[in-house]
Amino acid sequence: MIKKAGYLLFAVFFYMFRLCPQKEKKVFLIATHDAGEDGNIGIVSRRLWQEKPDYEQIWFTRKNTIRNPVDFFIKKAYHLATSSYVFLDNEFLPMAYLNFSKHTKVVQLWHGTGTIKRFGQDVNIGSLKRLEYLANQRITHLIVNSENVAKEYASAFGIDKEHIFVIGNPRTDLMLNKQYMQDKEKKFYRDYPELQGKRCILYAPTFRDSEVSNPTLHLNLKAVEESLAEDEVLLIRLHPHVAQNIRESFFEPYAGKIYHVSDYSEIAALLAVSEVLITDYSSIVFEYCLLERPMLFYAYDLKEFEQRGRNFYRDYRNFVPGPVLESEEALLNCLKAKDYHVDESFVAKNFPLLDGNATSRLFALIFSKG
Repeated sequence: MIKKAGYLLFAVFFYMFRLCPQKEKKVFLIATHDAGEDGNIGIVSRRLWQEKPDYEQIWFTRKNTIRNPVDFFIKKAYHLATSSYVFLDNEFLPMAYLNFSKHTKVVQLWHGTGTIKRFGQDVNIGSLKRLEYLANQRITHLIVNSENVAKEYASAFGIDKEHIFVIGNPRTDLMLNKQYMQDKEKKFYRDYPELQGKRCILYAPTFRDSEVSNPTLHLNLKAVEESLAEDEVLLIRLHPHVAQNIRESFFEPYAGKIYHVSDYSEIAALLAVSEVLITDYSSIVFEYCLLERPMLFYAYDLKEFEQRGRNFYRDYRNFVPGPVLESEEALLNCLKAKDYHVDESFVAKNFPLLDGNATSRLFALIFSKG
């Protein structure tokens, strides 16, 4: 109820500021999932500085909360009301109560480049589902990579397909830029010089709704440490909701072999240095696959996730590009034996426009005068 009251109060100020002139060259950037330069919003911001330096940019991130009332209710409401362009990488629930000018373009880039598990309108219930639905009706452009994703996102966001544009996601441009990825790799080794020459394995599990109140790391770190070869290290990147509830001291006994990198802002750097990715139902698979490296799918709760969790848009075992391992023992055995390979067909199926020009197409679509 407190959050809903906050959204309504934000709307009151927004409508007051709607009386002010809308600025043609003003962009409001909502980056509440990933405010780093590798995120979709960061990419859009950088291209704006390069191509449209006279455009005003206003950022809204997780730091902008109701706890700072002047900034949230007045400053941000004013800037949103007077912007001609709004870009998002996540839901922004106050939009459920807002009506934008007919000239405003609201562009949802989302924070994933595809999806495996169901989300949004396909899993949420009650007031959250209703608020999300209303907020999503303000979207004028939803950007996706393929027709398959378009069908799934139309359902997850509850919007008509006429608002979905299959032009490619900006994040894919970076993953395809070899020089950019090499620079990210160099930066990582400057930050972690002791890992130079090591074989990095990245574990990046998705968030589970059941872990809201009791986040858990489903790995026996002692067993993992003992199974790693002398030249191998494990990088662990957890979802923010999980990471903030796990004490750093939990990883201290395994220093030098296991690194907790959840707070490391350079996700592209982590992908660049990792020779193998371990994940489960996370959309990170759609980015890592562009590097053409092997992936392992540690789905320890697969049956439960299918029956009582979010479930999937497609048959999980047949869709993911790598072996599905339903126990920690199977995972560690697979790692030891290096019993995995690259599924080259996955990229072709999910990225029909893989040319590194997604951001250019986005700018042509959104900023054209036609």
